[in-house]
Amino acid sequence: MKPTADLIIKFRWLIIVGFIGITMFFASQIPKAKLNPDMLTYMPEDMPSRINKQKIEDLFGGTEMLMVLVKTDDVLKTETLKRVKKLSKQVKRVKGIDKVLSLFELKYIRSEDGAMVVDPAVKRIPKTQEDRERLRDEIRDNDIVYGNVVSEDFTVTAVIAMVEPGASDEYLLGEVEKIIAKNPGEEKVVIGGTPYSRFSTGTSTKKDLGRLLPVALLIMLIFLYFCFKQFRGVLLPFLVVIMSILVSMGLIPLLGWQITVITIILPVLLVAIANDYGIHLIARYQEDNIPGNDYSKNELAKRMFTHLGFPVLLTGLTTVVGMLCLQGHILIPAGQLGILAAIAIAFALVASLFFIPAVTSLLPKPIPVILPEGNGRKKPLLERLLGFFGNLVSTRPKAVIAGLLIFTALASIGIFFVAVDTDPINYYDKDHPVAYSANLINNNLGGFFPVCVVFKGDIKEPRILKKIDRLEREIEKMPEIGNTTSIARVVRQMSRVLNDEGESGYDKIPDTRNAIAQYFELYLMSGDAEDFEKMVDFPYQHAIINARINTSSTSTLRKVVDRINAMIKDDPDVQFVGGQADIFSDLAVKMVHGQFISLAMALIAVSLLLMLLFRSVVAGLISAIPLALSMIIVFGLMGLFRIELNVATSLLSSIMIGVGIDYTIHFLWRYKKELQRGLLHREAIKQTLITTGRGITFNAFSVIVGFTALLLSSFVPVRFFGFLIVVSVFACLVGALVFIPAVCLILKPTFLEPNKK
Repeated sequence: MKPTADLIIKFRWLIIVGFIGITMFFASQIPKAKLNPDMLTYMPEDMPSRINKQKIEDLFGGTEMLMVLVKTDDVLKTETLKRVKKLSKQVKRVKGIDKVLSLFELKYIRSEDGAMVVDPAVKRIPKTQEDRERLRDEIRDNDIVYGNVVSEDFTVTAVIAMVEPGASDEYLLGEVEKIIAKNPGEEKVVIGGTPYSRFSTGTSTKKDLGRLLPVALLIMLIFLYFCFKQFRGVLLPFLVVIMSILVSMGLIPLLGWQITVITIILPVLLVAIANDYGIHLIARYQEDNIPGNDYSKNELAKRMFTHLGFPVLLTGLTTVVGMLCLQGHILIPAGQLGILAAIAIAFALVASLFFIPAVTSLLPKPIPVILPEGNGRKKPLLERLLGFFGNLVSTRPKAVIAGLLIFTALASIGIFFVAVDTDPINYYDKDHPVAYSANLINNNLGGFFPVCVVFKGDIKEPRILKKIDRLEREIEKMPEIGNTTSIARVVRQMSRVLNDEGESGYDKIPDTRNAIAQYFELYLMSGDAEDFEKMVDFPYQHAIINARINTSSTSTLRKVVDRINAMIKDDPDVQFVGGQADIFSDLAVKMVHGQFISLAMALIAVSLLLMLLFRSVVAGLISAIPLALSMIIVFGLMGLFRIELNVATSLLSSIMIGVGIDYTIHFLWRYKKELQRGLLHREAIKQTLITTGRGITFNAFSVIVGFTALLLSSFVPVRFFGFLIVVSVFACLVGALVFIPAVCLILKPTFLEPNKK
């Protein structure tokens, strides 16, 4: 280590200029980064549910709905219907809108002089109460409209715009908002649907990126000054953090990636972690720069590197490995976050080991901060606390271990209550416009999430059409289903028009293909083939049942999809089940699987690194114990506090293991050194805690205060992630300062004992 330390001092200006130049290059790339708020693109392209969604769009056009919701005491009032008509007409003209479904666009099939007549659901706006009640009865009799674009109590109606794939959310919402503003009224009008949710996610992501990072940096500056009470103790770790953030954000466009909701975590994560290595170096510098030591400023800078270079390097590597284990996560941006964080942390590690000593050697030697006792001076509070824990562990190690194990066992009860939730609506608080509009849709208009069943064959064949009808009726019986549509439902409605009630053909699918073909021909005499385009393709070779689920709860989505898959099992006429509900159901299962993979990868990887460091299998096993206990505590608290495993909290395990192992490494390294100096085990524990324990505590609390900025996020899962990372890091800190020392005293592992030679 000493030759390298000499080179750092010799080439300090080259090192400083080099790091600044690299940082400026990556910073220049940041303006090229683009934002991607579309959750569906976060999932692998080869994910079966995503492939099926694309097939549905290829066959039947866009499936995403942008909904303009009109809420009032009675949507059939004259002024309300006039407003809805204008909204429907003008939204239809917006570029990027494939089709509009509303009271004025959907059809009402009726009989007139024995013939089938197809009119808009609202052909004329009623002027009298009698006309209004007649229209109300017609809508109740209209399967296509009732419960679909108008609520059963007639207090909510919707103008549903089917969006073309690839249409700009920002443009669509801008145009729709202009249309709403041009058509004022007494009714409450809100926007809902997937494009609105996606646009709100993008807006909130930009807001978080602009707000959370400054807050995190301010908190960190205050914390660093509180810890070190020196300008350099604040400036140097802070500069390393800024450089690492600029490098990581500049990498995003260079790698061809985009900023996502998950990327919000990256800058705050680096604020919390990238200064850890500098904190240990500065703490060591202050430990050496005490009255009685006459080291020069160059010698102090060298001692930072020679005494802590190896353990700091190892802790950095374990953190990098922990981040890379995010590759086991199902979401693409999570894996990208792992790579970006790993590169940025590696950069911060190298900068801490080379840039900080280089700059320190140029700065004048500061006044000592750590002063000896005496002359009425008391030990600092932190030192007294560490001394207390040292005495506690050294005198009652078995009681300490037993107490921690009992607490862990009690917390583990909550693991059985951990729920998985991929519901994008739960990203927001309940009073957020996105959540309000989603609940309005779920409670009044059939639901927000569609699940689709695609049939393949001759759709005009009675056998297939009757099968579609039977399946739709079975699906409709499920309490979670708010609304269903299919071409079979339309054919049955035609049959009610062409047959009198009581006749054999009334409200039934005809028994011959010729009769079904005649139904369609009669419909097209006054209707339009485009009325069917979201239900059947025009060669009549594919048909779709579109069922909307009246909740966005992940567990409900999964239950509905599983039941439908059970209904169509081994049916040769069913091509596949798909839709957004299928995607988010699939994501929930794969996210849990990925969580276990990431956790196992991280635990194995860091344990192997420790085995290599101390050349002992026991070292890896002992170090893994506090991590495992911390994970049990965190997942237990998640269950007890009803915090779901979601896209943010599922990142927790890899990050926690990568960060939490650092404290154990620093403790074991210093403890081994103290034993080599000839101290007895109990005294070595106490000395390690009051020296290296100071840096470990500063390190842990820098992570904790850094991640508290996430509690201000616009997204609920990100706030929960911030809370859980605080809990997990604190648990790892307790493990390193209390549990590991107690284990070392009881077991006295040979890999820590002095070399007798």
